[in-house]
Amino acid sequence: MSTASSETASTRPEVVIIGAGIGGLTLALLLEQIDVSYHIFERATSIRPLGASVLPVLDQLGMLEDFKKISLPCYTADMYNDKLETIGSLNMKGHDNLLGSQNLIFSRPQFYQLLLDRIPAHRISLGKKVLRTVEKEGRIRIHCSDNSTHETDILIGADGAYSSVRQSMFKRMEAENRLPKCDTESLTVASINMVGVAVPEDLSKYPQLKDPFSHFSVVIGGSGSRSWGITNTSGNQICWSLITQLSESDAKTMHFRNSEWGPESVEVMYKEYENLLCPWGGTMADVMKDTPKDQISKVYLEEKLFKTWYDGRTVLLGDACHKMLPGAGLGAVNAIHDAVVLANALYNMPDSTLGSITAAFQEYYNQRYRRLNAQLKRSKALSATMGGKTWFQRMTRHVMLNYVPKKISDSDFVRSMEYRPQVAWLPLAPNHGTGSVLPLFGKRELLQDRRKRLQRQSGHETQ
Repeated sequence: MSTASSETASTRPEVVIIGAGIGGLTLALLLEQIDVSYHIFERATSIRPLGASVLPVLDQLGMLEDFKKISLPCYTADMYNDKLETIGSLNMKGHDNLLGSQNLIFSRPQFYQLLLDRIPAHRISLGKKVLRTVEKEGRIRIHCSDNSTHETDILIGADGAYSSVRQSMFKRMEAENRLPKCDTESLTVASINMVGVAVPEDLSKYPQLKDPFSHFSVVIGGSGSRSWGITNTSGNQICWSLITQLSESDAKTMHFRNSEWGPESVEVMYKEYENLLCPWGGTMADVMKDTPKDQISKVYLEEKLFKTWYDGRTVLLGDACHKMLPGAGLGAVNAIHDAVVLANALYNMPDSTLGSITAAFQEYYNQRYRRLNAQLKRSKALSATMGGKTWFQRMTRHVMLNYVPKKISDSDFVRSMEYRPQVAWLPLAPNHGTGSVLPLFGKRELLQDRRKRLQRQSGHETQ
């Protein structure tokens, strides 16, 4: 072989990613850079998109400035009761000095589009619902609902909390009595969430939109089970959220797939919240009526950390292996971190043998599982603080918002942001803040250095 690129390609496995969410697209964007042949299968027939620790990766990829254009800094998170009386605020001022950037608020659809624009269109196939997967003769075969069959070296399940890839992998392992009992248990349903992105026609109704920063406002509905909130992002967009907490008995009966929500179900929840007071004035109906129907989603908020993330040639990513409550805003962040660590592991594979694939999956799991376990606890605690209704949760929230010194809360926040994985083949993004950053794990080699090394090796082999 005469070129480094062909040498690299020959040692790289073929990859199929199931799911075109934020985690799947981030991984695809990374694989695009390192000569890995990949393709994304997305079950939807059309693409409808739904913190500081990921900024170094965006910086490495040359996306940071574009990301800042779709974001607004956020300095406080204000909480109210259902009479719009102030409960307290989370003060986030000064985080730019600690972290190198202020907390940034962005709409998920805009960030999703930022990623999607960087993926070649021919790399994504829509309407590909996975029915089952079979590992055979050194390859993994994917059977889809359109009667098509596809083969690949590595299958990555980035297809969400009800991952068909995970279900197929677990079914195979359970039949062979290899699946841990904890992984057979259902996800824990905590609440129902409806979200949307509004673009108000009358901007004068919301003077908050004139400010160069984001207003993050949450209403915790007294003794009821409801809470709701709004925040603004760039382009005069308003992101809103409605959350209904479920009782333990209700939660046990609700284990349906997200895809089972229909227009009627969305309309019912809309009616429940439309007359409630909006923290920016008026009612929630005023914001919701300015929201396009295709920008409204209704889902269960669930949590579970699966113990099994990979088997054979299949590996899971994002919500497919760890589903978290949204209080800490960690879902998308952790999916991006997963993608970075998994891409690094694949990049460092010496060849595409099953042994190297297994070692890469194990490296990914070792770096991410323990951290996700800690993140799950943090996500659960912050979700309770932001919206919990029990006496203990209300007391914790009151103390945290009104009595904990800012120095202590800042210190805790900085510790939560110490973990900032970066891409192994690109120059490191510097730490622009005074807060500490954990050491990076895994082997690092710049892509240009790797290609030169492979070219030298190729020259020796052909002599």
